[in-house]
Amino acid sequence: MATTSGSTIIGESILINGSLNGDEDLTVRGRVEGTLTLTRTLVVEPTGIVKAEVQVKNCVIAGVVVGNVTASESVEITKEGRMVGDIAAPRVIIVDGASFRGRVDMGDLELPRGERPSRPAISRPTARPALPPRGARAGKKEEAKAEKAAPKGPPAPPPAVGMGAVKKKVVVRRK
Repeated sequence: MATTSGSTIIGESILINGSLNGDEDLTVRGRVEGTLTLTRTLVVEPTGIVKAEVQVKNCVIAGVVVGNVTASESVEITKEGRMVGDIAAPRVIIVDGASFRGRVDMGDLELPRGERPSRPAISRPTARPALPPRGARAGKKEEAKAEKAAPKGPPAPPPAVGMGAVKKKVVVRRK
């Protein structure tokens, strides 16, 4: 590990396994496994791999992080960065090209006193069109004539079915 002006660098050939705590910036070029707690900034460079539960002030990910990251200020995943785990921070930046799988929690939404959160508008189904008066309807004989005159062709495809309404065909074989 090298130290430069309040910052520690974990070199590419270094593996740290266990609990790591500190009050200065940390740059990871090697590998860290376990738990990592800092009061300052964690920078995971493109060669760095962190498999840990991370609690920091700021986090910049350009390498690989596997585990949950909790930051008091911000988390940034750069174009080269890859992360699998959950992020909890008030400010989250995921740059185009970054890879992320997990959940993001940016805290509670603070509203000025007296205001309520607006709810999204709910779309209601439109009313069915009214039927024409009885006298205006075609008689049964006229409907039969219209059906005979209609061109015969392949049957129309069945109407689309919603995902929740898919039915399965069950075949029961008896011995």
